[in-house]
Amino acid sequence: MRPPPAPSQPPRSSVPESAAREPRRSHARSNRARILATARRELGRNPDITLEELARASGVVRRTLFGHFPGRAALLEALAEEASDTLRRAVAAGSRPAEPAERALAHLTLATWPVGDRYRLLLALARHDLGAERVAEILRPARDEVTAILARGQRDGVFPAHLPPAALSAGLEAMVVALLEAVNNGALEDDGTRAAVATLVAAGVAEPRARAVVEDVAGAATGEPVAAQAAPAAGAPGAADAG
Repeated sequence: MRPPPAPSQPPRSSVPESAAREPRRSHARSNRARILATARRELGRNPDITLEELARASGVVRRTLFGHFPGRAALLEALAEEASDTLRRAVAAGSRPAEPAERALAHLTLATWPVGDRYRLLLALARHDLGAERVAEILRPARDEVTAILARGQRDGVFPAHLPPAALSAGLEAMVVALLEAVNNGALEDDGTRAAVATLVAAGVAEPRARAVVEDVAGAATGEPVAAQAAPAAGAPGAADAG
């Protein structure tokens, strides 16, 4: 007797396995990006939101979220890395080494303010959950650039040399973080121009000159005249909210 015929094999797919995996990878990247975007928004509304609530807000099941971020610290670390990358790009875009130091400092503050505004709550959460050293690491590119601008400005006589550049840079960083926190709690409204004026003043530039520089730099960036926001006069409506 002849042996029975071997069972037929299912036809082999002509699609390479790597190509078949690509849609799954793309879907996973999309889910991860959506979770991070939702986390930025929802943490601003409720810093104590649970990961289960975040999964529902992101439109994914709990298992999907935990597959990307096994815990709150992992989620915040991912947001911290995202913030760090975004800040590095903003610093590179805002760097003006050929411009006078006061204009360079205004450029950098205006370029990086939107990043701080976007991640302002993360700074507070990361300091609590990830530690002050991690926050310092996130902010280091901006701090190093500011230190270089201050050193150049002190050499050129644009800024007074009353403090070492590194120490003054750390102080300016703390001030900007405080301004971001004031925006976060509703005590201040700012598009970045007030922070830029305050930064120049703290670096040693007279307030009228600082305002003029910021208005000129911001206007050059937008192609339209820009008036730096001013704090309301004492006793004026909104003065208590100006911070």
